[in-house]
Formats: sequence, structure tokens, C-alpha cells
Amino acid sequence: MLAERANYGPEHDALRDSVQRFFENEVAPNYAAWEKRGYVDREVWRKAGALGFLCSTVPEEYGGPGGDFLTASVIIEEQMRQGYSAPGFYTHSDIIAPYILEFGSEALKRRWLPRMASGDAIAAIAMTEPGAGSDLKAIRTHARRDGCDFIINGAKTFITNGYLADLVVVVAKTAPEKGAHGISLIVVETTTPGFRCGQILEKMGQKAQDTVELFFDEVRVPASNLIGDENQGFSYLMRQLAQERLAVAVSAIGWAKGVLADTVRYARDRQVFGNPLMTFQNTQFKLAECRAEIMVGEAYVDRCITRRLEGRLTDAEAAAAKMWLSEMQSRVIDTCLQFFGGYGYMSEYPVARAYTDARAQRIYGGANEIMRMIIARSL
Repeated sequence: MLAERANYGPEHDALRDSVQRFFENEVAPNYAAWEKRGYVDREVWRKAGALGFLCSTVPEEYGGPGGDFLTASVIIEEQMRQGYSAPGFYTHSDIIAPYILEFGSEALKRRWLPRMASGDAIAAIAMTEPGAGSDLKAIRTHARRDGCDFIINGAKTFITNGYLADLVVVVAKTAPEKGAHGISLIVVETTTPGFRCGQILEKMGQKAQDTVELFFDEVRVPASNLIGDENQGFSYLMRQLAQERLAVAVSAIGWAKGVLADTVRYARDRQVFGNPLMTFQNTQFKLAECRAEIMVGEAYVDRCITRRLEGRLTDAEAAAAKMWLSEMQSRVIDTCLQFFGGYGYMSEYPVARAYTDARAQRIYGGANEIMRMIIARSL
């Protein structure tokens, strides 16, 4: 139970139970259909919003539940423990909403945060481009001033929530000659002329999560859609990426714990040579190693959450959490899949879906090679 961890109390256990019931009742029955078509129903967002599962760190004055990242971490972990990479709640709630909350104007907060918290508006963030992934300084999408407007041109790819999005926070160069110091964050409504959403991309995993290319052709938006100050976008991204990477680490804990629990149940029931698979020493030792890795990772993630709540989480600490936990999760899932034998290779088994869905964790939020560079700079 979460209450056994120092950070958490009984109220977090109650939240965890509520999130579990939500995914059992609202997500599980529909997930196979969502995977086939590549996106979830919009109604599931509204239901999550009604229960307070969206934008958990947004204050009540802006329509949110008024929680903190500890609350958010319970929701993230439980979603992944249940084995569902979609809907893209934490991208919407714990990556995008904080940019608007921390750096946006009062008008932007009033316009978007209540609708995001209720699930009536779905948000995406457009960073990655066909020629620029972890290296944000290499982006080519640009926004030029034209009176009281910005005119945006460019293309983005691998955009989570992009197909369903009502608003997109676009990372664009507003002063290309300044490099990283010429990047801004601009909110674009997806009904704006010149904005186009490409087809849903076919992925190896996370098939129910809508992921698309986005195109901007002379997209005109008011300058009031600028988040914070012009040309300060890179510094805003750097200040928020630590939380994004911590969210990846939290989800890795959830995924690993869910797969391990499923494997232990399977190993107790599965008969091999007339005995339960769990009675073999190799099974016990391998699963014990998985449990030990999860326990160690969990302790570090909880420490990072505490430091985030205190405002003391460093880039290197967050990078270490993202790197180690995403790789630990892959080791655990791979080990567990082996115990299912041929069944583990079948898509109908949750362990097979976890194997492909979780692989992206070592790539998004900054590839793990970049995480190593960040950690190395702190030595």
C-alpha cells in the first residue's frame, strides 16, 4: 500500500483505489477498440476530469483539484500499474498545465486551465521535429511578429494527444539568430486556420495513444497567446523538464510493479513438469531480483518527489531517476515476459503490451543518452 511509503498517507491510498476503479470500469472495457483505431474516446477525459484526476496540481481558483505533485504521482503510478499508456493524462496534466500555470498570463490561465481540468479541452505540447528530438536548440519551427500577432510556420512530429488536442503549446523560434535564447512557447488553438493535424502515426507500442505530426502554415495567433516572455521559452522548458522526467520515472515504477504482480499470479497458477512455476528456484530468484530493483527504484523516486515538493530537485537528480527507472522497468518487464513463454509474445497478454508500450520511456522526455550527459555535467 502507498501508506507504507513515507511520503504517502491514507488519503493517497483512497485516491489510488479510486483511480484503479476508474481504469477498471472506464478504460479496460474499451481499450482493445481504442488500440485498433489509435485514439481514446473524448468522454473518458471528461469522466476523469469530473473525478478530479486531471490537472491535479492546478489550484481550485482555476478549476483544478488544488493538489500537489504527490497527488499527481499517485495518479500516474496507478495508471501505469494498471497497464494503460493511454489516455495521455500526465502529458496533459503534469507537463503542459504547469507551463500555463507557472508562466502564463492570467488570461491564459482563466481561459484554459478550467477546461483542461474538466477534460473539456485536451492539450498537447509540440517540441519534437523531424530533424530535432532531444536537441531542442535545433528546432526550425519559427514564429515571426506581425503587429499584435505571431505567424507560425513549421512542422512537429511524435506529438502525444495531438489528434484530439484543442490546444497545442508550440515550441518555436522567435529570434532564430539567438539560438536557444530565441525560443518561445505559444498556445495555438487547433481550430486556427493554417493548422493541420496529420494522420495518426502507427507505432510499435502505445497504440491507443494518439500520436501525430502537426503542420503550421502561416498560422496567425494573437501575441497574447505567448506563454511568459518572448525568447524565454528555453529557460521555461529547462525549469519544467525535471518534473517531466520525474513523471517518467514514476510511471516506470507503476509499469514494473503491475507487470511483476501479474507475473507472480501467473507463476503460482502455471504448471510446469507437474509443479507450479513459482516453486522453481530460478523463478523465485529472478522475481526476487525484480522486486528488489523496484523497491530500490521506488525509494529513489520517493526521495525525488520530496525534493520536487520542496523546490530542490536538480536536473541531474531528475535525469538519474528518468534514466535508471526507465531502464530498470525494461529489465523487469523483459524478465517477466520470459516466464510466460510463448504466451508472453501474444498481444492479448498484458505483459506483451507492456513490453512494447514501455520501451518509449527510454526515448521521450529526452533520450537516456542525454540523461547521461546531464548527470556527467554534475560530477
